[in-house]
Amino acid sequence: MSEQPVVNIPSVNVVPMGNGVLWVKQGFRLFKAYPIMWAILTVIYFAILIPLSSIPFLGPIVGSLIAPVFAAGMMFGCRAIDQNGELEINHLFAGFKHNTSQLISLGGMYMLAVLMVMMLVFSNVDQSMIESISTSGEVTPEQMAAFSTPLLMAVLLLVPVLMAYWFAPTLVALNDLSAWEAIKLSFKASLKNTMPFLMYGLVFTAIFMGLMTLVSVAGPLGFMVIFLALGVIVPLMMTTLYTSYRDIFKVA
Repeated sequence: MSEQPVVNIPSVNVVPMGNGVLWVKQGFRLFKAYPIMWAILTVIYFAILIPLSSIPFLGPIVGSLIAPVFAAGMMFGCRAIDQNGELEINHLFAGFKHNTSQLISLGGMYMLAVLMVMMLVFSNVDQSMIESISTSGEVTPEQMAAFSTPLLMAVLLLVPVLMAYWFAPTLVALNDLSAWEAIKLSFKASLKNTMPFLMYGLVFTAIFMGLMTLVSVAGPLGFMVIFLALGVIVPLMMTTLYTSYRDIFKVA
């Protein structure tokens, strides 16, 4: 009987709260090394994802399944830059050549988890109120107040789902973990580092608010500002995902 390959599961480290800011700084350096190529990868990604998602029923499912595959490809790109290599278009599709089945399984698990949360939340919403809103097209203060509990429930349930998913594509791609092992380790790492993630979220919220303010004062050029902002924000989310992974799992 042939021996199964031994998978090296990385250890989880607890990092200081201020490292949430450090992740953004380091991620911006990875972005700044190849800003044009990052923008091209973002355009290609959306050029694939948007038409695919428009296909009734099947499109959103396929899009959810392959999203971790593309995320893994961007992690390969981040690692290449981190190791003084070059970012290439081929990096976007690298996930289709390495651990693809586990990445697709991960996408399926994430999709099912989100669907379960949505079903649970909508089951606690007054259906007659939804019909009333859809008919009138207006939302009263009382209806907004009634929606507050389901919305809070959605947030509380989605946070652990996001914690379990955050590092999972990277762990599958770069550490050869199975989808389930990656989910468990991602949740553990996120739970142990809630404070730096809180700081990271505050920094990204400030960046997002600044961009929205810029869009509001741009007037007719607002659409162009949004387009350019996506060319920075989406790559920055990918590069900071990598830098947070590198920090928490102490990747050399």
